[in-house]
Amino acid sequence: MAVVLVTGSSSGIGLATALHFARAGHDVYAGVRAPSAATELAAAVDAEKPRVRIVTLDVDDDASVARAARAVLDGSGRIDVLVNNAGIGGGGPIADVPVDFAKAMFETNYFGAIRMTQAVLPAMRAQRGGAIVNVSSVWGRVAVAGHGHYCAAKHALEAASEALAQEVFALGIRVAIVEPGVVITPIFKKARRFTDPASPYAVHVRRLLLLYQLVKTPSQPEDAARVIHDAALGDAPKLRHVVGEDARKVLSGRTRVSDEEYVATGGEMTDADFVDLNRRRYGFD
Repeated sequence: MAVVLVTGSSSGIGLATALHFARAGHDVYAGVRAPSAATELAAAVDAEKPRVRIVTLDVDDDASVARAARAVLDGSGRIDVLVNNAGIGGGGPIADVPVDFAKAMFETNYFGAIRMTQAVLPAMRAQRGGAIVNVSSVWGRVAVAGHGHYCAAKHALEAASEALAQEVFALGIRVAIVEPGVVITPIFKKARRFTDPASPYAVHVRRLLLLYQLVKTPSQPEDAARVIHDAALGDAPKLRHVVGEDARKVLSGRTRVSDEEYVATGGEMTDADFVDLNRRRYGFD
């Protein structure tokens, strides 16, 4: 049995991950910013009585992070798995998104994971083992127009994860990156988007939505939860784990074109030509 701390557990991937670990017999601490608002999580815990304890956790706040880590250690004496899932979506073209919003995105999606990692590492070092799973995105590997700041935050998380994996390898601590494609979660409804129709860059936001619409079979949160569980506790550790056939197609398709060809995707073309180009590039039906 592992002691697992999951951030951003109120809905979506975080909720599914907390319940998946609990159903597998592990001791789970589900971190949420506002427990009173985490009604879906509370209902699931009440209905199934899984081994889940809800803890108040705001990954943007140093004191909140320290209190949550201490609560886990006080309650279970160890932390075996940290799942850095908390994040915010949204954005828009690089030139149109206010810098303050970009900072907020990095604060949660990147620095939030770093805070959590620094909070649990002393315990993992002391016990000579553990796993840190950082939930990134396929856009952590492939940057796409209209989504640049989100991609940048996820790229940063992947770079830090790759460095951290080397730094803690000799200590018996596993680091894994999980890269979902399109997953049906509330993040799409919660995301704040900056889409001014008069912007010279508005075309790229429209095309981004067209690209998402090419994914006919998006993943479910439970699909990501299964991958996260394997990334943390599976018998064959590896750094990167992809979730969803769409993510695999995007990663494969990107490797088949040069940087210059990829940049030229932003050139003038009709929406129909853009859709056709990406359907052929990534093998979408």
